[in-house]
Amino acid sequence: MLYGVTQTSEAAAVEETRSPGGFRIHRAWFVAAVTFVTIIGAAAFRSLPGLLIDPLHQDFGWSRGTIGAAVSVNLALYGLTAPFAAALMDRFGIRRVVAVALTVIAVGSGLTVWMTAAWQLMLYWGLLVGLGSGSMALAFAATVTNRWFTERRGLVTGILTAASASGQLIFLPLLSWMVEKHDWRPAAITVALAALAVVPFVWLLLRDHPADVGLKPYGAQEFVPKPAPVQGAARRAVTVLFKAARTGPFWLLAGTFAICGASTNGLVQTHFVPAAHDHGMPVTAAASLLAVIGVFDVVGTIASGWFTDRFEPRRLLAVYYALRGISLLFLPMLLAPSVHPPMLFFIVFYGLDWVATVPPTVALCREQYGEDSAIVFGWVLASHQVGAALIAFLGGVARDVFGTYDMVWYASGALCAAAALMALVIRRRPAAPGLATA
Repeated sequence: MLYGVTQTSEAAAVEETRSPGGFRIHRAWFVAAVTFVTIIGAAAFRSLPGLLIDPLHQDFGWSRGTIGAAVSVNLALYGLTAPFAAALMDRFGIRRVVAVALTVIAVGSGLTVWMTAAWQLMLYWGLLVGLGSGSMALAFAATVTNRWFTERRGLVTGILTAASASGQLIFLPLLSWMVEKHDWRPAAITVALAALAVVPFVWLLLRDHPADVGLKPYGAQEFVPKPAPVQGAARRAVTVLFKAARTGPFWLLAGTFAICGASTNGLVQTHFVPAAHDHGMPVTAAASLLAVIGVFDVVGTIASGWFTDRFEPRRLLAVYYALRGISLLFLPMLLAPSVHPPMLFFIVFYGLDWVATVPPTVALCREQYGEDSAIVFGWVLASHQVGAALIAFLGGVARDVFGTYDMVWYASGALCAAAALMALVIRRRPAAPGLATA
C-alpha cells in the first residue's frame, strides 16, 4: 500500500512541477518565496527598537538602561522561544505557529501606544513581541529549508536570512521618518499592521511539508512521506538540548553565535542610531545608514550561502568574525555629524558581514546533529539572542555611566576576535542522522 502511495505521489510531483512549456519549477521555490515575504513583513518589528530609545527617554524620562532592559527582554525571548517554536512546528505545522506568532506581535506592538509605565514596555514590547518574534526566528527558515530542500540548502538559507535585512531596508527609512515627524506611536501602529498583513499570505500559501502537495523535496531522489505530528514539543526541545549540550561543537557554536548577536542585533541595531545622534547626526540619516547595511546584508548573506555550499563552514565563520571585529574597532573614529566616505565604507563592509554567519552556522548544525539540527539551531539562536540582550542592556548602561558608547564598540571588536578562534576549533564530522557524540 505504501509503495502505491509513493508511486502516485512521485507522479504527482512530476506533474506539479512542470510548467506548460515543459520547464520544471519545483514547488519548494514558491514555498521559499512565501517564507521570504513573510520574514520581510515581520521584519518591521526588528527595525523599531533602536528608533525608540531617544523618543521614549524624552517622553517618559526613562533611562536608556531601563529602555535597553526592555529591548533585552525582547531579544532574549526572541532566542529562547526559537527552539520550542521549531518543535511546535513539528507538532502543529508551520502555518499555524507562524500565523499565531504574527498576531501576537501585532497585539504587543499595538498596545505600546497606550503604555504609561516602564513595566508596560517590558510586557508589551519585551514579552509579547519577544515571544511572537521568537516563533518567527531563523528556526522558521531552517525548518522550511530542511523540509523542502535537500540540495541548495546553503543558498536558500542565505536568501531567507537576507529577508530580514530586506525588511529592515524597507521599513527603517519609513519608521525613522514617522518617529521624527509624527512621534513614535504611528511607527508602533505601522509595525502592528505590517505583522497582521502577512497572516493571510501565510495561511493561504504556505505549506508545511512537500508531501502535503504530493512532492519530493527539491533535489531528493525519493519521495519523503510526511512524518506524524511529534507529541511533547516542549519535552523534545529540552531533550535535544540536553543531548547536544554533551557535545563540544554545541558550546562552540553557541558561543560564537552569542558574540554574533552581541555585535549585531544587540549593539549596532539597537545602539547605532542613538550613538550616531550623540555625535550630531540626524536620526533619519543614521537610520538610513542602517537601511544601507540591510542592502549589503542581502548581498553578503546570499553570497555566504553560496560559499557555504562550496567551502569549509568553520573557516568561513572565522573570516567573517575576524573582519567584523576589525570594522567595529574603527567605528568610534568614524562617527560624525555628517556622513562621509570612510563611514560609507564601514557601512558597506559591515553590511556584507551582518548575518553572513548564519548559513555556515546552520550547515555546521546540520552536519553535527542531523534530523535534530533545526531544534539545535534554535538553541544556538537562543545564545545569539542572549548575547544580543546582554549588549542591548549593557550598552544602554554604559551610555548612562560614561556618556559615550566607545567602550562598547571596542569590547565587541575583541569578542569577535575570540569568536574567530572558537570557530576554527570546531571539529569537523560527517553528516549523521542523529546527534554527534562528544
